[in-house]
Amino acid sequence: MANIPHVVILGGGFGGLSTANELRNSLSASQITVTVIDKKDWFMVGFAKLWIINGTRTFENSIGSLNELPKKEINFIKDEILTIDLQNKNVKTSSQNISYDFLIISIGAVLAPQKIPGLIENGFNLYDHDQLSEIHNKLESIESGKIAISIMGMPYKCPPAPFEAGLLIDSMLRKRGIRDSVQIDFYSPAPITLPAAGPEVSKKILDLVNSEKITFHNSCKIKSVESKKLIFENGEADFDLLLAIPPHIAPKIIYDSELAKESGFIPIDRDCKTPFENVFAVGDVTSLTVADTMAVPKAGVFAEGEGITVAKNIISKIQSKDESALFDGKGGCFIESGRDTASVIEVDMFSHSKPSTKLTESTSENLSKKLEFEKERLSKWL
Repeated sequence: MANIPHVVILGGGFGGLSTANELRNSLSASQITVTVIDKKDWFMVGFAKLWIINGTRTFENSIGSLNELPKKEINFIKDEILTIDLQNKNVKTSSQNISYDFLIISIGAVLAPQKIPGLIENGFNLYDHDQLSEIHNKLESIESGKIAISIMGMPYKCPPAPFEAGLLIDSMLRKRGIRDSVQIDFYSPAPITLPAAGPEVSKKILDLVNSEKITFHNSCKIKSVESKKLIFENGEADFDLLLAIPPHIAPKIIYDSELAKESGFIPIDRDCKTPFENVFAVGDVTSLTVADTMAVPKAGVFAEGEGITVAKNIISKIQSKDESALFDGKGGCFIESGRDTASVIEVDMFSHSKPSTKLTESTSENLSKKLEFEKERLSKWL
């Protein structure tokens, strides 16, 4: 009997889980072995973090367990990945060596607050799940002063999320009756709110945050953080509470393995292949350039689409078919208003050679869709 090909997936996020499930739904355990490796044993849809901050959710109620994967005949190993040996086709974790026939790298981007001097001592990391309940408590106890939300590097995960955070914080303060005593300032290194979405959608998002008296400051490139003070290349600003979106970098094992240059992400095309045979990369750990200048945003829905593309390409290869699937570049990101409604930024990265984006109306139905999106992923993948 021929050896059963072993597909090893690094990372149990959107990209890894969509790949694993797509493979398993198409091929049985007698045709393919699928193993997911992640250092944590839970999966969370990223936008749930904002609900933990505003107190409508707890961490425990927002996660799915990767330990459920074996029920689907998908192996799960909870371990830290130390090295990727592309020449010998194996992955080394803290406890074992795992050899692969196909490798999918979907380990995401790493938050690097240490890159901004003074940030760790003087601010909170909006994207760190360990800081969410503390951020919640600070927002529940603030009575007056200035809240600063600062994007400290591009690209970052889930581009609309910091704006949603501002709108949800506005809503929390309104419910407490103290919104008029608190100033909310938003600082971005970019010239417009959402460069990835283009000028029209950016203008609508600017109007949305301005309508809630949140002030957007563009082209604010951060240099360092001091006690209650942001130092930018072109000025400074005061705050009482700082919520930062820190710079994102690629995990060290990526440039150790020569998949990418120092702290750069793995360059891929629409087939999600790397230059190494049977090695694919998807999601936030990658950089997929569109129309020469833009890149596919770092968001779960795109990692999911890329994962499905990779699964199709592996299935074709195992079945000795010639066709090659390409990532379609379509996806939608929700932006919640803080008034029990949400709109959707609909994205098509490859429509007629240049990306197209549009922002839907803000409705309560879209907020229900956002909840449904999360529920559906947790139930179909785990």
